[in-house]
Amino acid sequence: MTGTRSGTRTGPGTTGATISQDIYVNLSRVSTAQRRPRTLLAMKPEVARRALGPAGLAALGRVADLVPDIVAHDFAEPGALAALAEAEVLVTHWGCPELTGQVLASAPRLRAIVHVAGSVKGFVTDACWERGIRVSSAGWANALPVAEYTLAAIIFANKQILRMREDYRERRGQSPDLLEDYALAGNYRRRVGVVGASSVGCRVLELLGPFDFELLVYDPFLSPEQAAELGARLVTLDELCAQADVVTVHAPQIPETYHMLDERRLALIRDGATVINTARGSLVDASALEAELRRGRLHAVIDVTEPEVLPADSVLYDLPNVLLTPHIAGSVGNELQRLVHAAADELARYAQGLEFAHPVTREGLGRSA
Repeated sequence: MTGTRSGTRTGPGTTGATISQDIYVNLSRVSTAQRRPRTLLAMKPEVARRALGPAGLAALGRVADLVPDIVAHDFAEPGALAALAEAEVLVTHWGCPELTGQVLASAPRLRAIVHVAGSVKGFVTDACWERGIRVSSAGWANALPVAEYTLAAIIFANKQILRMREDYRERRGQSPDLLEDYALAGNYRRRVGVVGASSVGCRVLELLGPFDFELLVYDPFLSPEQAAELGARLVTLDELCAQADVVTVHAPQIPETYHMLDERRLALIRDGATVINTARGSLVDASALEAELRRGRLHAVIDVTEPEVLPADSVLYDLPNVLLTPHIAGSVGNELQRLVHAAADELARYAQGLEFAHPVTREGLGRSA
């Protein structure tokens, strides 16, 4: 559950790389004489067209020899199979087919995978590790907007923005009595509990640092000293639930985290507190949370659900104490270009014979989202 934090601190099991928005290679200075590895795009064609776009493809093309006119989304297709046979690097994104042993047998020159998104669990198999294929992910870059969304959600939650909006809408033209109606609102010395010192969790802790918050963190792989370096106090998950005004979830989706916020732990959370989930829907018992929200005892900011898209009759669409968004905390719009630039940077490093700045390891993948 641990990950890298911006600056110089790292969590256990990390590579020592930092989360920074200013580490990219200046692609305009890449020498035209530099080796440009033969590279195949592996993703849905509409992703290449819309998420990468002409600017993103140009950035990748400056550091790699892209296979022209082929975006592989089915390696069994003749054109994709021929391109796979000559590819040294795969640039992957949403919709990349699974890289099975059979697929890799058709890719004798493949040495590296550069993913222009977050998790690679859906397509990187044991066969990739057994072949010694190097893997990089832009998950660190995707963590930045998730953390920014979370920061905004925390500030708004403690300010009781949803309640204030509803009250103002009902009053229409009348000023509220701020001293009486919102005596418990505000962000001064609130306790924020971060569940999981992942890349997102660590970035959230960093963003919260300048504010007047008391920060709690739960992560089974974190030591008290490492938590202190992150500006937080290490507690158990039960303690975090019982003490925090905001509980924000940033743990990976692994068997051990399924319904980690279950009925018992949700009941520990104090009245009026807010639960934020930008990780995975399965980490929170949806039925138990819905029951608490129906009663009005808790508030929630929910960006991920189980199922991924809620049925049209879900009460979460309409509850006044719920802010529900359709899995948009991660990169959207122009933020997708940050992912492309991160991938181009990794391609440039690979072409220069350097190690990836943000590698994915077999061991780390087992503890990541």
